[in-house]
Amino acid sequence: MGRRVGVVGAGYVGLTSAACLAHRGHNVVCVEKDKSKVDRLTEGTVSIAEPRLPELVSEGMANGRLTFTSDPNRLAVADIVLLCLPTPMGPGGAADLGAVDSILPMLAEVLPVGCVLVTKSTVPVGTARRIAELLGRPDVPVVSNPEFLREGFAVQDFLHPDRIVVGAAEPPAATAVIGLYLGMDAPVLRTDTASAEMAKYASNAFLALKLSYVNVLAELCEQVGADMSDVGRTMGLDARIGPAFLMPGPGWGGSCLPKDTNALLNAADSAGVDFGLLRAAVLANTRQRDTVVRKIRTAATGSPAGSIRDMRIGLLGLTFKAGTDDLRDSPALVVAAELVAQGAILTAYDPCVPLAGQEGLPSVHLVDDPYLVAKDAAAIVVLTEWPEFRALDWAQLAAVSDRAVVIDTRNLLDGEVLAGTGFVHTGVGKPGVTRS
Repeated sequence: MGRRVGVVGAGYVGLTSAACLAHRGHNVVCVEKDKSKVDRLTEGTVSIAEPRLPELVSEGMANGRLTFTSDPNRLAVADIVLLCLPTPMGPGGAADLGAVDSILPMLAEVLPVGCVLVTKSTVPVGTARRIAELLGRPDVPVVSNPEFLREGFAVQDFLHPDRIVVGAAEPPAATAVIGLYLGMDAPVLRTDTASAEMAKYASNAFLALKLSYVNVLAELCEQVGADMSDVGRTMGLDARIGPAFLMPGPGWGGSCLPKDTNALLNAADSAGVDFGLLRAAVLANTRQRDTVVRKIRTAATGSPAGSIRDMRIGLLGLTFKAGTDDLRDSPALVVAAELVAQGAILTAYDPCVPLAGQEGLPSVHLVDDPYLVAKDAAAIVVLTEWPEFRALDWAQLAAVSDRAVVIDTRNLLDGEVLAGTGFVHTGVGKPGVTRS
């Protein structure tokens, strides 16, 4: 039997959670304070680039299981309410809980007796206990149920999770939340709220550690003549390591890893724990952006110290990874900003960044055709691993370039495809350059 579920916040996590829970048969009301967003969603317009999400939103509204509103009083009949609010990085790296705190007085007034309040947002350890104290409603248990959604795979991850983590002080409240996911083929971990909150930070920070390790290892491979692609494949076949997150790149970014690593470092500092290992991973990630810029400068000029002032450089990809339109903390934008600071003239194309986004990228000339990126360019840089870049006519790109040089920071391109195009091809963690 479906439960009556309230979702507070129609952002990335909130909208995905609301649409997927409605798809699973629950009756969901999604409360969003931005009236214009409510109007767009009610009309069926989903602005988040996420596979299957628009279809699930339309399905939920069509069968009456999903509604959007800016009226918090609609939560007065909810059995379970999910908090899906932003927790951005605040001063000193700590998570900013302003959005969560601001909603608590309203929730204290409207939530019915026995309703379970659930934090889906990534929040510091101790937040569930703190929310319970601020809420002042002992009849409303607070449960931690962190999300583990990858952008570009959010619907897939929600409906087919690796694990379901539920932290609660009261067993009946945990059972109620677990009931939202009945029938899913995934292990359910019951724990306390602090452990559930820590599990989310620990998972993301470990991925950051793994990526930083691989990027430094790739630099070492270049120096000693090894191939990071082969090294990574070898490592990935070890079941203790696994194949994921073993590809080098321009650095890690996005909406989660930077803020979550900093939040965990902040928590460690506050607790008097020396987390130097994670701090080194963050520093290595910052250095990786500089390493990539140096690689671009070397490929474009022939020297690590060469000047790229007034040099035209084309960028393929701006989002922090393929499959999303998210530019938040994108390493591509960090690299672009440094290239601009060194005097380069940038033209960029990304299949998920419309020309309307030009105002948010004042130093980059956006185009709607990837072939325009190569026009009169001294170098082309692949910064996001969009699969369609592999299928471009690289001979045509070479023909319109000033110099046929490509720096592939994602090791996306196939050397056999580039063969015969005239491109000088530089990857990451590869021994030397390939002249096609």
